[in-house]
Amino acid sequence: MVKIRRALISVSDKTGIVDFARELNRLGVEILSTGGTANLLRENSIEVKDVSEYTGFPEMLDGRVKTLHPKIHAGLLALRDNQEHMQTLEKHNIGLIDMVVVNLYPFEKTTQKPGVNIEEVIENIDIGGPSMLRSAAKNHQSVAVICNPDRYAQVAVELKKNNGSLPKDLLRELGIEVYGHTSRYDAAIYNYLSNYFKSNKEAEKFPKELTLTFEKVQDLRYGENPHQKAAFYKEKGKNYGLVNLKQLQGKGLSFNNILDLNSGLELVKEFCVRPAAVIIKHNNPCGVAEDDTLEKAFLNAWKCDKLSAFGGVVVLNMHMDLKTAKVIAKSGFLECIVAPGFDKDGLELFKDKKNLRILEISDLDTIVEMDFKRVSEGLLLQDKDEAPLYLKDLKIVTKKKPTKQEMESLTFGWQVAKHVKSNAIILTKGTKTVGIGAGQMSRVDSVMIAKKKAGKASKGSCLASDAFFPKPDAISWAHKAGAKAIIQPGGSIADQEIIKACDKYKIAMVTTGIRHFRH
Repeated sequence: MVKIRRALISVSDKTGIVDFARELNRLGVEILSTGGTANLLRENSIEVKDVSEYTGFPEMLDGRVKTLHPKIHAGLLALRDNQEHMQTLEKHNIGLIDMVVVNLYPFEKTTQKPGVNIEEVIENIDIGGPSMLRSAAKNHQSVAVICNPDRYAQVAVELKKNNGSLPKDLLRELGIEVYGHTSRYDAAIYNYLSNYFKSNKEAEKFPKELTLTFEKVQDLRYGENPHQKAAFYKEKGKNYGLVNLKQLQGKGLSFNNILDLNSGLELVKEFCVRPAAVIIKHNNPCGVAEDDTLEKAFLNAWKCDKLSAFGGVVVLNMHMDLKTAKVIAKSGFLECIVAPGFDKDGLELFKDKKNLRILEISDLDTIVEMDFKRVSEGLLLQDKDEAPLYLKDLKIVTKKKPTKQEMESLTFGWQVAKHVKSNAIILTKGTKTVGIGAGQMSRVDSVMIAKKKAGKASKGSCLASDAFFPKPDAISWAHKAGAKAIIQPGGSIADQEIIKACDKYKIAMVTTGIRHFRH
């Protein structure tokens, strides 16, 4: 056990610090502090001594130098069982510091402020804080070091239980935590400054060294399979997207739920004007629709493939009203429902479905960022697939031209195709899918599957393909399906054969010049 007699407290995030410092006071611990932290403690009638009074040296350089002093670091680093160290402290009238409570300047939060300038960013690079944390962590066998406000309650309980002392195993745990904290902090500084001062834009995107830091959001029920453990992490400093999901009911999320939710959210973001509904199954959409009401959008998405929708994830781009809730409640077993909001009466319809997860997403803004994929012993990094489709860039390559209605349906299918595993074929009518062929090794198989899924609804449909057609056999199957128009990237050596086949079957075709593979 280590007796805590003197503590140094200097925190930027002041959450919980008053209650914790008050507990230290009750236990007779002398508290040293600086600046705003010291003022806050005094305002709450907590006895505190300024670090400048303790060291006999004033803060200087606009606060850049506060705790960088031998009386601080020697008091932290001295080995208590080393006679020479203790004699040195006595000779120089230096006391021991048994606890450091420090969290760092909000560097990442500062970089995210609109219009922030580089001078303000640099001023929010903490120097004294990391120095004290590392000194205390190096000597963790004798010094308690707390960098995480979530630890205050645990430490306070141990102090009360042990009459002001802390066990060695807790000191070790706290010390190790510091190195993770400071390494993430340094990584954030490195990433920001290395990008800021580089003029080569490609170098900014793909640095020679890549440092990423993540923090745990939650443990998951299991991984891809029940025998695999799993957890969900968020990128440090990022507070949007999936991390903003608020679970309103249902059992815990699994690894696969998170993947499906991500796919659904990315797809539903394509539709921001009219109500839209997406149903995801095994990381692929099995139904997508956009309509004048959310109720109609969901019904059309569900009718696309009722069989596959069983056990799926429903993602809505608008507040779920009671009418929509009623049709969803009748549709059968679902894993999750996600929307920006829910009517209370609508939620009542699902309260008895204990396994159904209902989640609220606070924002559906599209953030353009990089796409990472983990591979064995490495990482792939690429631009996110955000290539827009402009009608002026489409090329009509067949004798028959698509009608205005067909063009609307083609562009809708193209938006969906971007989010379907390759090879992807989407059959649409208006702004709803009627058949989806996903993840096949040959494109013609995807056409055949989409046709089968659509059944009679394939007649008069429009077809979207995420990549070019290597052979005209897929066009033959599109004709059998009853497709009237096709949208695809073009660029195959067989393009002329493909166009000839479309002309033969009187199918209109437009090319985009853009491919949307999704592996």
